[in-house]
Amino acid sequence: MKASIDKDLLPMKAHYFLFNAGTAPVVPFMPPLAKQLGYSDVVVGTMYMILPIVGLLAKPLFGYIADRYHRHRFLFLAGQLITAVAFFMVMFVPAVEKPQFHCHAGVSNIRYCSNYPKDAETQLEAFYGNRTLTCNMACQMEPDMWDIVCQHWLNANPLSDCQANRTKNTLNFSTYIDMKGLIEEANGNMRCLNFLIPHDLGTIDSRNVTLYCPKDKPMFQSSCQMECNDTFINELLPDSSVINMGNAVALPEFWFFFGMLIISWIGMAVVVSIGDAICFGILGDRHHLYGRQRLCGSLGWGIFALLAGLLVDTMSKEDSIDKNYTIVFWMTLIILGFDMLASTKLKHTQTHMSANILRDVGQMFLSIRCVVFFLWCVAIGLGTALIWNFLFIYLEELAQPFDHGANFIKTLEGLVMSIQCFGGELPFFFMSGWILKRIGHVNAMSLVLFGFGVRFILYSMLQNPWYILPIELLNGVTFGLFYATMASYASIVAPPGTEATMQSLVGAIFEGIGVSMGSQIGGQLFDGVGARTTFEIFGIAAFIVFVIHVCVQFYLQRNGPAENVNNL
Repeated sequence: MKASIDKDLLPMKAHYFLFNAGTAPVVPFMPPLAKQLGYSDVVVGTMYMILPIVGLLAKPLFGYIADRYHRHRFLFLAGQLITAVAFFMVMFVPAVEKPQFHCHAGVSNIRYCSNYPKDAETQLEAFYGNRTLTCNMACQMEPDMWDIVCQHWLNANPLSDCQANRTKNTLNFSTYIDMKGLIEEANGNMRCLNFLIPHDLGTIDSRNVTLYCPKDKPMFQSSCQMECNDTFINELLPDSSVINMGNAVALPEFWFFFGMLIISWIGMAVVVSIGDAICFGILGDRHHLYGRQRLCGSLGWGIFALLAGLLVDTMSKEDSIDKNYTIVFWMTLIILGFDMLASTKLKHTQTHMSANILRDVGQMFLSIRCVVFFLWCVAIGLGTALIWNFLFIYLEELAQPFDHGANFIKTLEGLVMSIQCFGGELPFFFMSGWILKRIGHVNAMSLVLFGFGVRFILYSMLQNPWYILPIELLNGVTFGLFYATMASYASIVAPPGTEATMQSLVGAIFEGIGVSMGSQIGGQLFDGVGARTTFEIFGIAAFIVFVIHVCVQFYLQRNGPAENVNNL
């Protein structure tokens, strides 16, 4: 018997594949990119607290407009265009300049550029006079820089023993800066102070060295973290290599970066919520087949996330901490362009109308079971935020002690996303209809919470970053089964004519409240107690919420009001 193909669903499958393929190269890499640009964990956490709130506002608003004025297709295509352009513009965000150590032809200096006080040079000269300060430097290293360090600074013998350090990305040393030789210069919107190093003196591992760089070698120029042994200069010139929230809000480049992320999040919010509503509209009463459409998105995400990771590592300099992300922005622009073409072929007509959309949706908050469902979405959002925004930062911390860790990290991150999709999401999206029929939506919700607890506890036990790969199979439960359950439940309980509004509302609660809170809490915990302890705390919390959810659902089943909701 020849298998029948529903041609009306082919453009929907193509959209899920292409939209996820287009966003996979950029979305997971935005937090590491923000860190590379110089922003602290707290700044990243704050941005990713606000972005879901933007989605919280955008999803119901545009869902309501789509249902009220029947503009599903127009808003759907506009959201794709906005997403593509905004992400592409992120490519032009400049990195914040870090202190630079320069060494060439027997002259060494430290160049500090920032929005420091205008009279900083005068204050430093008046306070220190002819004094010389000691400063600790942690400078990024390229392999050829180690040749100069080994041969001319350390006079290593044998040279090969020292050159084994070529795999290290950072050189720690102490040096001295002369306050009477300050030179100030303008650099665009910032000012720069040049501190001369008297007699090119420095210390490496308690050994006095001469920071000499010969004329016949390229200039030794490295980005560094700088901390001097005096409170006055550290307060006047804070470490510009890591930007805190107070400094970030004064930088135009921060607002350009954050603004593009906000616009892209609005676009994605519109596309995801209205896209799911269109999909359920085409499926009609076959809502259990949603997972089989959505798995095409996991396929696109898995393939292009892995490809993006490989390309970023390939196009970046060997052993370099800073990565070249240019290719991922071009991938997003081109693939989302094809997604727009595919989406023009969608055949969707809204057959049910609601006389009062706000009243019909508002009645959902009078249902105890729906309120518990909304709270469940918040809890899942808390855990999802930690994975979306901080998992790769954790992996990069784990990779630092390993030789050539900077070379493989983006490839590993691509493999992580591929296993999340192919080994986790794909089978669970495919089987989600069968699973929900067998165990019901309520039991599926409990299973998702339990899966988060197991996943986070395993993260907290990691020592080798490569061991994360088998753990990512749990993404099938924590995202594949979760998303199918959330979208299906919302479609079932939505009053006729409010499908897009209801999908938008549920998505807004998940991201706007859950992911937003999780991002802020995760950022604060990462900065305060570290990555490993943060995952342990979230794992224990997930198990506690799992037990509470099981008890509440058991009580509602025995004593709760009867509601006309089938197959839940």
